[in-house]
Amino acid sequence: MPKRLLQGVVVSDKNDKTVVVRVERRFTHPLLEKTVRRSKNYQAHDEKNEFKVGETVWIEECPPISRQKRWTVLPREQAAG
Repeated sequence: MPKRLLQGVVVSDKNDKTVVVRVERRFTHPLLEKTVRRSKNYQAHDEKNEFKVGETVWIEECPPISRQKRWTVLPREQAAG
């Protein structure tokens, strides 16, 4: 099964080798038929501490690294190509 990829914005880089990424999803509300935005924060592994707050990044599913980290940030070269 392929690994999931999500795109989001880095909201925190205070932890060592970890960034917090906010991923926003948009969907139509079933009753109101109005577009609704929902966001969720994911902790992702950033081995080289290269990503800073405000950057748009791609994260990929991976085996658990710690209690809350189940995602890794794709390198800039791989995300662009």
